[in-house]
Amino acid sequence: MPLDGVTVFAVHAHPDDEAIWTGGLLAHLARRGADVIVVTCTLGEQGEVIGEPYQNLVAEHSDQLGGFRIRELQDSLAALGVRGIHLGAPGQWRDSGMAGDPSAAHPRALVNNLDQATEQLRELIAEYDPELLITYGPDGGYGHPDHIAAHTITHRAAPEHIRILWAVTLEEDLEAGFAGIRSIPQTWHRADAEIARVEHADIRLALSPAEQAQKVAAMRAHATQIWIADGSVSATNPVPAQAEADTPVFALSNLIAQPVTASESYQIGAGPQLPREATDVFDEVCEIYELGEDELARLPHCGKED
Repeated sequence: MPLDGVTVFAVHAHPDDEAIWTGGLLAHLARRGADVIVVTCTLGEQGEVIGEPYQNLVAEHSDQLGGFRIRELQDSLAALGVRGIHLGAPGQWRDSGMAGDPSAAHPRALVNNLDQATEQLRELIAEYDPELLITYGPDGGYGHPDHIAAHTITHRAAPEHIRILWAVTLEEDLEAGFAGIRSIPQTWHRADAEIARVEHADIRLALSPAEQAQKVAAMRAHATQIWIADGSVSATNPVPAQAEADTPVFALSNLIAQPVTASESYQIGAGPQLPREATDVFDEVCEIYELGEDELARLPHCGKED
């Protein structure tokens, strides 16, 4: 089903989240013609840095990482075939850091500005009128304060009729991915039980080889944050890493090996429900929304048969 004329928002906390959590779905929707817009709330200033060349960018040294990550985000969005908007303005809201970090006390930290951030997102929704919103669940996926904030402002800003999807990691897909890892780089380690996952999802999207490749390319663009174990190097991280596995393998700065699963999964956080075992986020969207003739005309994929 083509999605020309459909607008989708993905509301993410930091650069790289769009690739890790939703890269496959965003690429999939863009391939079908949707106008996919990633709304990024912060610049990820509190992140660590993989690779030696740019270690001094971190917050406790030069505090220049956020600006560097703008380019990484741009390259990631290009790989996915989507476009992006910085909530408010680039750098208006700052990465709050992990739970318990003193960085959360910064006056520009996202967690301290939920009311204004909500209003900014509400204005964007009114301007672009998306049919679908994508973010995280109430726990932010793994408890990061900015992920929880992104969830909060999305639900506060969204009109009642808009479907909101929560990006989740399905346990069976994660375990299958781990089972397919035969070897990892020497400096990496396995900590499978530490990766957050859920037992249930409303939507499970099997990624095509092309979509998975786009997702990996988007992840690779965030070279300060993500290390792909495929032997590739970059100016940011000139050290190659190689894994042997059935699917691509990556690590964050904690060097815990993780699979890039062959599927992405989502739960319905708000809005119309989907048919059981749905594989398409727009299944029965026209009937569920009970769209009028003017709205049907605006959504070509809802066109009636002659």
